[in-house]
Amino acid sequence: DKTRGGLPTEDADKSEEQLKTEYRKIAERRVRLGLVLAEIGRKNEVAVTDQEMNDAIRREAMQYGAQAQQVFDMYRQRPDLQASVRAPLYEDKVVDLIFDQAKVKDTPVSKEELMADDEVPEGY
Repeated sequence: DKTRGGLPTEDADKSEEQLKTEYRKIAERRVRLGLVLAEIGRKNEVAVTDQEMNDAIRREAMQYGAQAQQVFDMYRQRPDLQASVRAPLYEDKVVDLIFDQAKVKDTPVSKEELMADDEVPEGY
């Protein structure tokens, strides 16, 4: 197993420039996706409730056993920690909304057709 500086095995032989290019594309895609999800959420008035936040923070805090109440209190006092909980809750709610409103259409395709279209177009 070959690794370089903690990189995944498949990236170990790539140049720094190749890695920067690949990771930049990944980062750009994530930012675009985040912006799209945020806009869909805004237009559909998606919100994370206080109860959902408290439940998520409580689940996170429970991982710390005896210090759970201290961790819970820390999350409630720090907006940055709250944001780290709120963001994935919000994204999950938006994705659930998309799935709930999606209209699925079954279209039979042959194995050959499926395998021929296995590459994602550039920019996605």
